Amino acid sequence: MSTTPGPPSPLPLPAAVVPDGCPSWSGEHARRWLDALPPRWVPLPSRSRQLLTALSATAAATALLVLPAGWQPWAAALPALHGLWLYARPEIVPVSAPVLAVPLAVLRPGTTWPETAVAVTFLALVWAAAVPRLVARRRQRDRARDAAAGITAPLPDTGRPLARGRFLLVCGGVLLACGLAAVAVVPAPPPDPSEAARVLPALAWLVAGQGLATLVSGLLGRRRAAALRAAPAPVLRVLVREGADGDTEVFAADDTAALRPLFRVAVTEAGDKEGDDRELDDFLARVDREGPGPLREALMYGVPCDGAEILLLTAAEAADGPPVVERSSGPVRPLSEATVRRLLAAEKRRAAREASHAELRRAAGETVARERKPETRDGGPAGIRQWRAGLLDRLRALLLVLWAGVVFWGDTGGWRYALGALAGFVGALWLPHWVAWRITADREGLWLGGLRGPRLLPWDEIRTVDCTGTELKLDSRRASFTSWSAHAPRWPWLERRFGLLHPYERTAAEITALWRDPSLRPSVSADRGQRGRPLWPLALVPAVAWAAALLFLS
Repeated sequence: MSTTPGPPSPLPLPAAVVPDGCPSWSGEHARRWLDALPPRWVPLPSRSRQLLTALSATAAATALLVLPAGWQPWAAALPALHGLWLYARPEIVPVSAPVLAVPLAVLRPGTTWPETAVAVTFLALVWAAAVPRLVARRRQRDRARDAAAGITAPLPDTGRPLARGRFLLVCGGVLLACGLAAVAVVPAPPPDPSEAARVLPALAWLVAGQGLATLVSGLLGRRRAAALRAAPAPVLRVLVREGADGDTEVFAADDTAALRPLFRVAVTEAGDKEGDDRELDDFLARVDREGPGPLREALMYGVPCDGAEILLLTAAEAADGPPVVERSSGPVRPLSEATVRRLLAAEKRRAAREASHAELRRAAGETVARERKPETRDGGPAGIRQWRAGLLDRLRALLLVLWAGVVFWGDTGGWRYALGALAGFVGALWLPHWVAWRITADREGLWLGGLRGPRLLPWDEIRTVDCTGTELKLDSRRASFTSWSAHAPRWPWLERRFGLLHPYERTAAEITALWRDPSLRPSVSADRGQRGRPLWPLALVPAVAWAAALLFLS
């Protein structure tokens, strides 16, 4: 599936770690496993952000049923929550949907029979989608066991503490308790309630429903991870790579071109404390990498299916590195044919954007090199160099301020004052950086402006100087250093059409030239005024103006 060039062959796994007789998950067995997926109309989430979309849709549907339709809070929130549960925890739906359909049909919370019929029909459709998805899991498990041919092996992380599900259990328990407590405390809305009287109970039901889904996720994840380690598990040879979004993609063992990922799974390394520094360097390298990682051989322990827990023993990306034990930190998410086509199209678009930005960076570097030649004839520049916010930065800040004004001034309701105050606080912190950022280069390194004053990034500690899309980013090798970044709008097609050079590309090229070639660096140190002044006084101006506007509106 990858459109980016990769290594000629997958990174090998040491033969010593492969159990005797361990079979490979071949393309034929993988196709049989894919054929066991539920029908196309059954939703199969492939990314975590889809769950966020489902949560947003749940909140929007609840708001529509509560405010315009006038439904009771519980009757508005609980059917809408089934859309979230279908994506996140379909195990809940076969029980909850029939149980909820009965009081909906009897109490008729809608103003008319058609409204109630629509809600009950929606529950029936959700139930009809959840059951085939759960049934398909059994077929997937059976076909994965057939591929393993009865070969099992103990997991390599046996005896290590199991943290899977703890965080979800705590968060889910807290959310469920808070939501149910709010449901019990908030009084039922009167016959002609205000907006707040209807919205607050519905919000409590939503919190409780989200807490239930999170709690069930923690319980199932922990139980399945513990069951995986209770006895020797089926093991298969596969190929894996880290996807562009951080999740691990699993391929059939003979898919050396990475054409068809079978499923995705979020993993975490089960390492020891001694390797923290090496793991941090590997993590930073993965963050800087664009696109998917290299294809690696791996052993997969467990029976993969929708929602399953697995363990991977993968070849290290570093040369001569030991195999890496990676535990699943999220459920297995199978990839349907339609999802793979969308991923392929998205990867092609990303590759085209990267190629476009790479061409712009190359042009910027050549332009800077030509302009720097006259300066270096006399042995190198002596003065400091500075880069500042420009017209595009101020245009972005102005557009965001205008957008915020339209949002908060064009609406009514008491909620806008609280959100407006929060937006004003955040804007006061960020606007000075957007309109007045400054980078100063001197003999010691780069001075990066900020609210509390400039920070020094020494030349020998620079890790990243990059202009990717709309972002100019500088980062340090020190873990305690917070990365510096600025954003400005850009249109690559317009830059290519008219031969324009984005200011961020020029800035990144010039700083990179100084970083790579010490002879080009300034030979003097910047004084206090040249390094830049604290930006916090500038933050007071928008804060006071925004507060005055909110008071005027009230």
